[in-house]
Amino acid sequence: MIAGPYFVLTVLGVLGTGLVAGVFCAFSTFVMKGLAALPPAQGVAAMNAINVAALRPAFMLVFVGSAVLCAVLAVVTFVLLPDDGTVELLVGSALYLVGSFGVTMVANVPRNEALLELDAGTPEAAAYWPTYVREWTLWNHVRTVASGAAAVAYVLALT
Repeated sequence: MIAGPYFVLTVLGVLGTGLVAGVFCAFSTFVMKGLAALPPAQGVAAMNAINVAALRPAFMLVFVGSAVLCAVLAVVTFVLLPDDGTVELLVGSALYLVGSFGVTMVANVPRNEALLELDAGTPEAAAYWPTYVREWTLWNHVRTVASGAAAVAYVLALT
């Protein structure tokens, strides 16, 4: 069984990836549906405000901190090759680093930046908004599943 500081890191991995999964799940299940129901100018303005607010320390500590923690867990696992939980720890780290953090950087952030460049009340913003909602939400589903699966993998490593 995993013990000591390694145990603490794994528990923190469960907590961080699980919290991120919860945030992403909220967006996938009701936040984006609510924003999509607004007139495009209001939806664009609201999403831009959310994207700016997400860059504040509270969320970034959990989101980026979890990525750092997953990277540390992966490196420590490769170095120590523990008898228990090696596969689960490596799978959990890969799921979060690629499926959550990586997808955010290559799929969601570029869409957020493109939306931020648009003036909410313009015809261009209104035309882009349905595409943004559909594509952003699709990739957010991927992040939700990957983050949740990472948390489950870390829990399995502890058993």
